[in-house]
Amino acid sequence: MSPGLPVTTAATIQSFLIERHPDVPRTRVKQWLRHGAIHVNGSTVTRHDHPLQPGDRVEIRKAPAPHPATEQLRGLTLIHEDADLLIVEKPAGLLSIAAKNERERTAYALLTDYVRTRYRGQGARVWIVHRLDLDTSGLMVFARTEEVKRRLQADWSAVAKDYLAITDGHPPADRGRLEHQLDESDPFRVRIVPADTPDTRHALTHYQVLEKNAHHSLLELRIETGRRHQIRVQLAAIGCPVLGDSKYHPDHPRKARLALHASRLSFRHPRTQQQLTFESPLPAALRSLFLHR
Repeated sequence: MSPGLPVTTAATIQSFLIERHPDVPRTRVKQWLRHGAIHVNGSTVTRHDHPLQPGDRVEIRKAPAPHPATEQLRGLTLIHEDADLLIVEKPAGLLSIAAKNERERTAYALLTDYVRTRYRGQGARVWIVHRLDLDTSGLMVFARTEEVKRRLQADWSAVAKDYLAITDGHPPADRGRLEHQLDESDPFRVRIVPADTPDTRHALTHYQVLEKNAHHSLLELRIETGRRHQIRVQLAAIGCPVLGDSKYHPDHPRKARLALHASRLSFRHPRTQQQLTFESPLPAALRSLFLHR
């Protein structure tokens, strides 16, 4: 482990590293970030534009060499692994867990194959903690033991869960709070209903506009509740549905993937209580979609 590098002026993590290590190629700096070798104040940082403030300390730690078993992941990107947790980046188009029509090509199945290949009977199981929609990309956490799964789920409301979304149209304000009551009784579609409707669930989302162009906004959203299709149905309700969302924006022809990405997870490690933060930048395909529309 290298000594911590003190931050004296505000900067992004990538620009800070390039300035402090001028002889290191930019591609190597990106690899450090992508493979979890960079830690800010003890937490892993993978996002190139992570903001640094004076007083922060940056450590460059040796990233573990990929194990041959990672070949089992076939599309999943392993961000972090320890005795209790697996953090992965799921691509759009991959199920989180088995559905009626697909039982093998799922994030859960791929990770199960990975741990069975790598550990061969030494607690070779994974437990799913939460889900992402089929067409949503981004960060997911899996537990290595049932006890860790229970602890994470019991404290799930304390986990910071951030998303990036490109919308068709603009929200009414550049920053806001979306609060609705959701009816999830239909397995295919979630509806917003009056607040006093029985057997429904409360949904709360905070958003801010990061960028906008003539027709679209790039939003950062934090969900306080984890309801099915929460962001999608709430943004559609205020007139700026997620780009590519044919379910909640059926009048708009789908020309690209759903523009929704789980970009950040931050929580206390269920065993060590260390604060962990994992970040995933907006995929290049979505950035291109925003820039060229």
